[in-house]
Amino acid sequence: QAQPVESGGGLVQPGGSLTLSCAASGFTFDHPLEYFAIGWFRQAPGKEREAISSMSASGDNFYYADSVKGRFFTSRDIAKNTVYLQMNSLKPEDTGVYHCLAALRGPRDTILLVNWHEYQYFGQGTQVTVSS
Repeated sequence: QAQPVESGGGLVQPGGSLTLSCAASGFTFDHPLEYFAIGWFRQAPGKEREAISSMSASGDNFYYADSVKGRFFTSRDIAKNTVYLQMNSLKPEDTGVYHCLAALRGPRDTILLVNWHEYQYFGQGTQVTVSS
């Protein structure tokens, strides 16, 4: 099944850092990574799923939820065909399952997608637990 594959989740203490990876080989079979907008969504226990980050296909336009702004950063490595979510100063409320999503847009598209249904490819998610 064509989908992003997340990795890098785990248990981390409050204040710590973690970097999630999203392997794009599962959906870049017809178009390279720079044709895709990427989103990171978080499903926390007892809470609604939320978009925490979005990166345009152009790679130069970003959205971050207020809850993670200044602490989380999305990037991509075209050569490695991988997207990353760098998470710093982690808090217990950052605990949840993190999903990587992708949408085919075109290499110069600057649109940010922040709704789950706007994406076409959905990763299974990786668990992040922030606890002492």
